[in-house]
Amino acid sequence: WVVNVIDAIRSARADNQIPPASKLSVFVTDASPETRACIEKHGAAIAKIARIGAWDVGNIGEGIQIVVGEATYTLAYESTVDPAIERARLTAAIAAVSKERDALAGRLGNPAFVEKAKPEAVEKARADHGEKAAEAERLQAALARLG
Repeated sequence: WVVNVIDAIRSARADNQIPPASKLSVFVTDASPETRACIEKHGAAIAKIARIGAWDVGNIGEGIQIVVGEATYTLAYESTVDPAIERARLTAAIAAVSKERDALAGRLGNPAFVEKAKPEAVEKARADHGEKAAEAERLQAALARLG
């Protein structure tokens, strides 16, 4: 659980270009008694590793939302992120990645390419398509988490 929470917080910070040195407040909602106990027991360690300034369990905050288990963790971005600028950046990145993904899908959907190209080229196109599709999903999730 501890590793999953730290990983989710770090990923959200990276996806939203929040400086690693900035300490964030984290609001936790919908936490089970077990999760609350884990936060109480491991909160200080998580705070140190994930650069959390304060935990606020039970209250709702505004910011980037992530879900680990049943609980929702909201990273309060306060002055570290301008939501409008970040939305525009993520939207542009999604458009660029989606365009590349769709171009690869078009190439792979062309029977002439699949039949005439070297097998390595077809495999590379499939792998690239998968990577672009995964990146588009990750960016969409980051945009949704922005709140």
